[in-house]
Amino acid sequence: MRPDQSLRYQANESLRPLVGIGLGSQLALLSVHSAVLLPTIVFAAANAGDFLMWAIFGGMLACGIITAVQAVRPGQLGAGYQMLHGCSAPFIAVCVAALDQGGPPLLATLVFASGMVHVALSRQLALLHRVFTPVVTGTVIMLLPVTIMPIVLRMLNEVPAGAPAAAVPLSACVTIAVATGIHLKGSPRLRLWAPVVGLAAGSAVATLMGISEFGGVAEAAWVGLPEGRPPGLDLGFGPAFWALLPSFVFIALVGTTKAVGVAVATQRVSWRTPRAVDFRSVQGAVAAEGGGNILASLAGGLPNTLHPTPIATIETTGVASRSVGLFAGLVLIALACFPKLVAVIVGIPDAVVAAVIIVTLCTLFVVGMREVVTGSRNNPRSGLIAGLAVWAGIAIEFDLVFPDFFNDFAGGLLNNGMTAGGMLAILLVGLTMPRAARFRG
Repeated sequence: MRPDQSLRYQANESLRPLVGIGLGSQLALLSVHSAVLLPTIVFAAANAGDFLMWAIFGGMLACGIITAVQAVRPGQLGAGYQMLHGCSAPFIAVCVAALDQGGPPLLATLVFASGMVHVALSRQLALLHRVFTPVVTGTVIMLLPVTIMPIVLRMLNEVPAGAPAAAVPLSACVTIAVATGIHLKGSPRLRLWAPVVGLAAGSAVATLMGISEFGGVAEAAWVGLPEGRPPGLDLGFGPAFWALLPSFVFIALVGTTKAVGVAVATQRVSWRTPRAVDFRSVQGAVAAEGGGNILASLAGGLPNTLHPTPIATIETTGVASRSVGLFAGLVLIALACFPKLVAVIVGIPDAVVAAVIIVTLCTLFVVGMREVVTGSRNNPRSGLIAGLAVWAGIAIEFDLVFPDFFNDFAGGLLNNGMTAGGMLAILLVGLTMPRAARFRG
């Protein structure tokens, strides 16, 4: 196959420190908003605001450390690629239930347990290699934007009270126009900065229109840690723990499916000349995700997961250097300790952040399609499997088929399009796998 000439820096090539810091900061910015928003939603829903600041701090700290670990890959921990960790949205409902039934200590214990599930699954390298074929990982990658975009589009429609009717649409359109224009017409050097330039342009328009929310910046401290101490673990293992544990384990299994898909797709886009998938790197990525959840539990944060954002940014910027991931992790760690900088980022309107995410994630579906095509060369049935799984995922995600059944089945855990589509792809691949290979597992 021909080398990918659009890739300026592949995974093992170094960047100038200033460029690496800039691109790492840009990548980290795309994770900070969810790192603040998701804990706020969970702790507000459970009326547990006393530990909210620890949840935000602990989550950002854990995400930063593990993002850096993924890039550096010490020993068998981490992938050795440019990756990004952020708070995991699928855990929202069960985290609220844990806070409601046992408070932050019970939540921390269950997050710790889910991290151990990731670590245990990472050891099953042969099983991962058999199950997560190109058609499975490609299907999961194609369904990622399908499940993420509804959330992002809702953010795009968030209109602050009293804002002019044109303020949000204008800010979002400017953001998308600037970022897309740079991607399409800018020089390779300028394309590196398309997301952050689009974010700055949209924020400037939003400020002029009076919808930015920077009021909390003046009150936030420059440097500091949350008051008090983390909630710690609840080692009583009471009835609430055992009742909620299956849900946390199941979502961890789903998260492993996503993590493998993201890790494989990242490898595909990180080299000029195509290579065979390094499943030891995939194993390290899953183990690091488990380590991130263990760290988050000890610091009082929510579960975290691999975000697919770097796959899309590598496609658009042409920079796959793992040093970008290292700098992104260091920036997240620094932001956790600088509340004023977090306040500035949180003050950017949701619509502007959503617009940048939309532009960034647009290439994900194509990355998944390429992965499926790669698998179809050896197995012509792969196209049918991927098509069935993707359409099933879309139908379930948007409640187009049997919504009442899927909302109740397995506690509603299969009403997520990525989960349902990924599981169907795994099932169909298993059924079409040669009998001897299936039993060798």
